Amino acid sequence: MKRISFLFSCLYLGATAVQAESVAVTRLLKTYKSQGATTASRDQGKIMWQKQYSGKSPFNTRSCASCHETDLKQSGKHVKTKKVIKPMAPSVNPERLTDIKEIEKWFRRNCKWTLGRECSPAEKASLLTYISQQ
Repeated sequence: MKRISFLFSCLYLGATAVQAESVAVTRLLKTYKSQGATTASRDQGKIMWQKQYSGKSPFNTRSCASCHETDLKQSGKHVKTKKVIKPMAPSVNPERLTDIKEIEKWFRRNCKWTLGRECSPAEKASLLTYISQQ
């Protein structure tokens, strides 16, 4: 009986995390659309994730995958600090994409650090779509 209760608890917690993720993702995609994003392309998000962007010097290039890995289900490591970064994929890390303020904070920081500028609403929509489907 304890085993069955534990199983139902795990299923409930997993469903709650997916629900929270869906709410945050849905709200943000709606926001990005109101800001001018006409499409949210999973394929474009994947291209952006893997693309190498130029840093301040010609030898300083980086991508989202530089720290977060190409496989979003794996842990990453910050290229400068070497700090371990939990997987980005919500399917593996149910904490991902559940808090709108956190998502916006990291988009702001990581877009500036990686692209050298803030991401456009369309870019954020595509990246968010790509990440949320991992």
